Amino acid sequence: MSNSQTDEQDDLQKYLEEKAKQEQEKKEKEEQEPDPLSDYDACVLKESAKIHELIAEAQKRSKDE
Repeated sequence: MSNSQTDEQDDLQKYLEEKAKQEQEKKEKEEQEPDPLSDYDACVLKESAKIHELIAEAQKRSKDE
């Protein structure tokens, strides 16, 4: 192999290692920060919480009677 080919391979190897490192950091950051909820998902969770509260209240009333 010529010197220039070795240099190109070294540069390519360094580039690939840097890209892999960036991808790993990006993946770790995404795991730490959950995706923001869409408006739909937020609404569903809010309504679900309301339903659970109503169920708990109804169960409490039925036990009190």
